[in-house]
Amino acid sequence: MGGAGQPGLEPPRLARVLHRIDLRDGVRDPRRLLPRARLDVSAAVERIRPLVEEVREHGYSAIRAASERFDGVSPEVLRVPVQAIAEAEGALDPRVRAALLESINRARRVHAAQRRSDHTTQVVPGGTVTERWVPVDRVGLYVPGGLAMYPSTVVMNVVPAQEAGVRSLVVASPPRKDNGGLPDRRVLAACALLGVDEVYAVGGAQAVAMLAYGSSVDPDSTAFCTPVDLITGPGNIWVTAAKRLLRGVVGIDAEAGPTEIAILADHTADPVHVAADLISQAEHDPLAASVLVTPSVELADAVDRELARQVPATRHTERVDTALTGEQSGIVLVADLAAGLRVVDAYAAEHLEIQTENAREWALRVRNAGAIFVGAWSPVSLGDYCAGSNHVLPTGGCARHSSGLSVQSFLRGVHLVEYTQDALRDVAPHVVALATVEDLPAHGQAVTARLSEEAS
Repeated sequence: MGGAGQPGLEPPRLARVLHRIDLRDGVRDPRRLLPRARLDVSAAVERIRPLVEEVREHGYSAIRAASERFDGVSPEVLRVPVQAIAEAEGALDPRVRAALLESINRARRVHAAQRRSDHTTQVVPGGTVTERWVPVDRVGLYVPGGLAMYPSTVVMNVVPAQEAGVRSLVVASPPRKDNGGLPDRRVLAACALLGVDEVYAVGGAQAVAMLAYGSSVDPDSTAFCTPVDLITGPGNIWVTAAKRLLRGVVGIDAEAGPTEIAILADHTADPVHVAADLISQAEHDPLAASVLVTPSVELADAVDRELARQVPATRHTERVDTALTGEQSGIVLVADLAAGLRVVDAYAAEHLEIQTENAREWALRVRNAGAIFVGAWSPVSLGDYCAGSNHVLPTGGCARHSSGLSVQSFLRGVHLVEYTQDALRDVAPHVVALATVEDLPAHGQAVTARLSEEAS
């Protein structure tokens, strides 16, 4: 009790949880200095290539062998019985059911508003181009099941696909020892609530390969998973690598790796909130990234103290601590909020929180982020479950060029070109001129042949 004041004794120093990067002097290109996990997807592609080829060549037997190797489970039949899906819904905790239904309702309201209508443009009298939005026919939705289970990801994948009008939806999720080789019960229950009854107990790269190439799903080849046109959903590095490898065989949404949160905050931010939000994403994965960008050293210090207090009290302390102390996490000190804005745009976070004065004004100036959470009362975890937004978002800086999952992810724009005889005759000299300069005379002939027939 008074020992701290005795000569030779100092109060214990608090170790920082997050390492710091000081950019207050300004840098021309902060991108290379920002914290990032070193994930070599290209190397992972080469490691999973033989497995993907095995699934392509041997189907069921290769998938089952991979499940036994990586998941410790070897289900006899890969498709989940419809009865098991219904039973999972029946056994669902009423509170979880209510939460999932609310999540579905809010997501459906937001995604229904994203539907696109066909639009016809009259280019000239007698010449029109109609842009139609046509849904992908069959979609494979991947729901991860490693360190945690994600019934919410079922919602985020299925709702926009349904709102887009996709005819055929199939879910793949890893088999679990604690559920008799079936995917997690709550994942199955979410499928039931959304009316999805084609579900496969397959995870990892083998699931992506099965969805892309199709495969028999029982030893007698009496049941078959037909190939899909598009695969969506997050996963680990092996899932990401398989999606990269098979892009072109199928469409993919994005390469979604370990989760990220960046927080742009000033002196008005509550360090308790900031620390809690950093921890909330760190509990996903030891490779999760938690980054605070601030001009306030006082806030940075206060957040360090809060992390030291909150991390030991959280359930997944070891996982959180590994993520927060990893090279992918840190505090970035900047000269002011304008500099902070440049930093978060360079980082292009999956999730970006703005906890500043005039938060909405700063949020509207952000160009690169998967989703932006504005103000003290809009934490990322709200978006993970019940904001109505989608939580399947681009990671690893891909928000600079890619969007989160939406109705548009499941639609293709198709142009209908309709010209009358008079409209074609009017533009024919221009078509012929361009065909001639490109040395493609048959292109011009395809037009002039019609006009020659007309003259005769």
